[in-house]
Amino acid sequence: MQFDFTVLFHRASPKMLLAIFFSFLPLITSGSPLERRQEDTRPYYVHNRCPRAINLFIGGALDQVIPAGGDVTKVANIGANFWYTDVNGGRFNGVGTTRAAFWGGLYWLIKDAGAINTGLTVAPRLSQGFCTEITCNDANCPEAFIGVPNEFPPPTNSTTGGPHSYFCPYPNLTFDITFCPDGQLPPNPGIAIHPNGNFLKCMDVRGAQFASGTAVQVYDCNDTPAQRWFITRGSTKIQLAGTNFCLDAGESPANGVGLKIWQCYDNLPAQQWHYTDDNRIALEGQGQCTDLTNGLFTNGNQLQTWQCTDFNTNQIWNV
Repeated sequence: MQFDFTVLFHRASPKMLLAIFFSFLPLITSGSPLERRQEDTRPYYVHNRCPRAINLFIGGALDQVIPAGGDVTKVANIGANFWYTDVNGGRFNGVGTTRAAFWGGLYWLIKDAGAINTGLTVAPRLSQGFCTEITCNDANCPEAFIGVPNEFPPPTNSTTGGPHSYFCPYPNLTFDITFCPDGQLPPNPGIAIHPNGNFLKCMDVRGAQFASGTAVQVYDCNDTPAQRWFITRGSTKIQLAGTNFCLDAGESPANGVGLKIWQCYDNLPAQQWHYTDDNRIALEGQGQCTDLTNGLFTNGNQLQTWQCTDFNTNQIWNV
């Protein structure tokens, strides 16, 4: 028996599509009902082919760190959304990231306008070779929706003609999710870092002088390279995008020591930060935080390190 899925699912909502999928599943599969997965979860096989470790986020929550070249298996809901990482200029909340989404037998990719932070491939398993692998590997990938779609075009197995949702009507369906399928991170302009939710002010390299020792200050946001950073949730360097300079606390960080940029080095304590869940940028193991000096938003005010203190708004940094 064959069904015209293109007509059947035309412009249907995700919830309706999921209901239809499960209604027709016994008719469009040939195995014993006992062979089909009875739970509403399934394994997802996640692969990190990026040249560095990544944070894996599922549904907006940090799940785990996957090392470069690492592979993990996650058991998650058949409608688990979204899968992404904040590496290379992505945000921990998913903004600016390439995301994979699933709903029953449906799957699709999402990106925001402009550059992507990582390439991403979704490939169905156990689909007898009939379901489509989809990839977004650069800013112009036609397979990905620009932003979360409000409604879906009919599912397809074609990768031409603009973004689509894809439908794979097979039992025991699982997926491979691969970050950086070509083994590289794409060019990305980085993101702005704002003091205490003031999105008119940005962390800035003074005078756009990209050299070791240049002060890091607060300044009016102007979307220049001096204000574009790479930062990830958890253990992180804070690197100026497109350069080899990192936020640096110096050899003897203490209350009142000014922050600067310096050539990036691996395992250098002065450059090893932790971006906390409450939006503080703390030096790992040293009790010092990135601090807006005297709480002043005045242009040119150099940032400093200061003892980390709960509820200190001078130490809140938003992306």
